Amino acid sequence: MAAPKALFIFNPFSGKGTIKNNLFDVVDSLVKEGYAVEVRPTQKKLDAYETVLEKGARKQLLVISGGDGTLNETVKALMELPRLSRPEVGYIPAGSTNDFASSMHIPKKLPQSIDPAVRGKAVSCDVGRFNDNFFVYIAAFGAFTDVSYATPQVTKNLLGHMAYILEGIKRAATLRGYHVVLEHDGLQEEGSFIYGMVSNSIYVGGMRIYDYEEVRLNDGLFECLFIREPQTPLEMQEILTGLLMHEYEGRFFLKFQTKALLLTFDEAVDWTLDGEYGGAHTFVEIDNRPKAIRVRR
Repeated sequence: MAAPKALFIFNPFSGKGTIKNNLFDVVDSLVKEGYAVEVRPTQKKLDAYETVLEKGARKQLLVISGGDGTLNETVKALMELPRLSRPEVGYIPAGSTNDFASSMHIPKKLPQSIDPAVRGKAVSCDVGRFNDNFFVYIAAFGAFTDVSYATPQVTKNLLGHMAYILEGIKRAATLRGYHVVLEHDGLQEEGSFIYGMVSNSIYVGGMRIYDYEEVRLNDGLFECLFIREPQTPLEMQEILTGLLMHEYEGRFFLKFQTKALLLTFDEAVDWTLDGEYGGAHTFVEIDNRPKAIRVRR
């Protein structure tokens, strides 16, 4: 009987490159579990996407190590494979924030994260469709959403999560509102918002945004949070207080759950998908693909 096949993809530059010190441990663990292992260090942007698209359907397990960008490329490729051909995913986080790992209770440090990736129990996870693209845990626009992909990799490697904070401070003076019409579940909302996110996550930007009992990663629903544009410094302080206290019921917050929504803007607005640049759009259609992938933890 042929051995099950595993594909191990890693980004050697994610985080501080710690995965390079643990490559033998990952491969050794897979071999001991009976897998025939193929290893691929990513060489360029979209390398993980192209590799999974080419080889993923012939594997029983896909182990990836990298940051949120590597994860996003992997999920996008998996969603382009037939559902029954998608291998289970073992995720070894190696980025600077690793929000998805935090929400999934996956250890964020090596070598502790190797065992659940190789031997963990797989659980279903929803995936979001964003126009002709996909995201696994967040699609967002507005305030500070460009921080993750605008911060140089060398700075993130050197300072870790602090790099995001410093980059965000630099952008504080450029906050502005975007006029948008939101449609979901037969309802329509309109207004000027400085930030909007459609998420399937407890953590965003390294910070806990929701309580664990509020979010289920495989319930077919997104958690949506939009922040209205303040007119005075006092109103901005009210928003910041609400964010710090996780209280999103105030006059500046629009919060709801939905399986699908449409957003129409007056101008092209930049989006981030799982921390990577998702393009500028005037019209966005988002829907939930329930239990689309299976992730070990």
